[in-house]
Amino acid sequence: MTEHKVPLVVRTGSESTVATLTTVLESAGVPVLCTRVAAIETLQEVLGRIKPELLIDCLEPHHDSAPIATLRDQVAPWLPILALAEHLDEAAIAAAMRTGARDAISLGNPGRLAAVVRRELRSARLEQALQSTVLSAHAARDPLLALLDRPADAIIHVQEGIVVDANPAWLALFGPDHSVVGQPVMDLFDEPSRPALKGALSACLQGRWSGHELRAGALAPTGGVVTADITLTLGEHDGQPCVQLILPAQRRDEHKLLEDLEELCHRDQSTGLLHRRDLLPALRARLAVASPGGVRWLALIKLDRFTEAERRVGATASEQLLTEFATQLRETLHPNEVAGRFGGVRFLVLLERGNPNDVQAWSRQLVEQCARRAVRVGTHEVTMTCTVGLAPVASNPDTLDAAIAAAADAYARGTHLGGNQTVSAGAAPITPYDESWVKQIKSALLENRFRLATQPVASLQGGDVNMFDVLLRMIDGRGKEVLPVEFLAAAERNDLLKNIDRWVVGAALSLAAQRRPGCLFVRLSADTVRDATFVTWLSGHLRSARADPRSVCFQVTEAIAVQNAQTRALAGKLRQWGFRFALESFGSAANAFTLIESLPLDYVKIDGALVQSLARNQDLQHHVRTLAEEAAKRGIQTIAERVEDATTMAVLWQLGIEYIQGYFVNAPEEVVLQAGASRPR
Repeated sequence: MTEHKVPLVVRTGSESTVATLTTVLESAGVPVLCTRVAAIETLQEVLGRIKPELLIDCLEPHHDSAPIATLRDQVAPWLPILALAEHLDEAAIAAAMRTGARDAISLGNPGRLAAVVRRELRSARLEQALQSTVLSAHAARDPLLALLDRPADAIIHVQEGIVVDANPAWLALFGPDHSVVGQPVMDLFDEPSRPALKGALSACLQGRWSGHELRAGALAPTGGVVTADITLTLGEHDGQPCVQLILPAQRRDEHKLLEDLEELCHRDQSTGLLHRRDLLPALRARLAVASPGGVRWLALIKLDRFTEAERRVGATASEQLLTEFATQLRETLHPNEVAGRFGGVRFLVLLERGNPNDVQAWSRQLVEQCARRAVRVGTHEVTMTCTVGLAPVASNPDTLDAAIAAAADAYARGTHLGGNQTVSAGAAPITPYDESWVKQIKSALLENRFRLATQPVASLQGGDVNMFDVLLRMIDGRGKEVLPVEFLAAAERNDLLKNIDRWVVGAALSLAAQRRPGCLFVRLSADTVRDATFVTWLSGHLRSARADPRSVCFQVTEAIAVQNAQTRALAGKLRQWGFRFALESFGSAANAFTLIESLPLDYVKIDGALVQSLARNQDLQHHVRTLAEEAAKRGIQTIAERVEDATTMAVLWQLGIEYIQGYFVNAPEEVVLQAGASRPR
């Protein structure tokens, strides 16, 4: 094992002085790596590149020691300076210390030279450790003070986009030096928050904002941004309607306070994410809980070339880079997703998304946002990139280690390709799994062990539209519910999707006949789109079910429509019979506008992968607005998929989207058909 050598910078015009100094120190048991600097003009660059632990200034006739101390104070104020003189006495030592040196040494007294170097190295290391501890203490103190603080609710009143009143609590937080009254409310929030705020204000004035919390970035007087959860309510000011923006005070709850204090102990102070020792148990605990729907993936993320950035800004300041990146990462995550600092500059995240496309979209957007974001650290502006390795993980704690290893392998491939990208783990062997699933699927079809679930589609224009997305569940032989993400891929590979589709369509027609909904959205697979016998089968089943065709909307994904020319003919025939037709996962394809020109459509569903990253991404907002406008021109209504929070809903409102669906609206609910209903075949 190579012994660590202490990096030193020596200002001298003599190579022999450096060689002698190295020999003296190594003979005394202090291994060093000396870098010689002859001219002070090159010292700043060397200090930034080498990051030495000690600076030795040789007191040679043409050297002025005062400028070297001044330069040191600008670049590395913590770096100790020792003066090296040929002859020493008390007067010479005192003179050297007056110019900024910690002490003076001489090659003529090797024992004292080595002792002073050891002392200064130890002192400098202790001082840096103390500074790091103090910074950590301050970082821990601030959240604790925030927990203990109990101000009143901060409130402003807004009329026609202008702040007409602000209470003292709001001014204490955001405007102590000037009144906010009379200012446009948008000027009080950062640019990414404004679309959501506009939508929420509009909805609230129309009486369609039901106490949801809006996450927004309020501009602090110091120039920073304070992320806050704001409640909007209708109010009155001087006899006129207004909207109240309320930042609720943190009420002191002793039990909650203890929980929050305990939570702080589990989190890394620099990033606010879980420590590695707490992250792994948290991941295992989450995987032990059945997935509410969709897929679970692990993401292993590491900042690229962090060592270079650390050399540039310094080790202590480089923690700010991690803090900024972790903040950016947290903003992309859903409430139940687990994230932590996995070690060094690596982060590990358990993602819970609708489908693998959502995971890929999240990863690509994280990489792109990281590369675009510049972080100011002192006098430096640093732009970082990151690499993401992705791997699917089953809802089973025993699969965690294998999934982490797969994500690490994917990350390694990404760094080998140059970094600044996302790479997914290779697909696992499927044959043994398919054999098992094929048996279960055929058995479930034979024994009628499939079930429907519905998820409401809500209108952003108000009123109950009685529209539902139809979802599928399978009940296994032990009575346990199985989500489609677990078996549909095997069904597709083994030509079983057409059979499953017919079961779903039959059950949906029975449901439509019984419940008479406004609309049921029923998915069709690519296999069914290509199945020439489906239309004939549907014609016969429609007569027996006695359902109103207008209450059923068949939908296919954008990808299926792109890849299958039969889609247009099928859509035309279904609409001829009175059914409606929709395109889901819409907006990601390059030819999205061509599709809505060429297909007969009633609805388009904006891809959930776009929706989930919409709230603070202005490029995506512009894209979705354009999609909505183009659809409206053609009389096609728009629905946003997988809406998870009020902030996203408010942005969609502002962009002109008409309907939303997702867990923010309601979780899926199982359908129980009345006895005697026709059994789908």
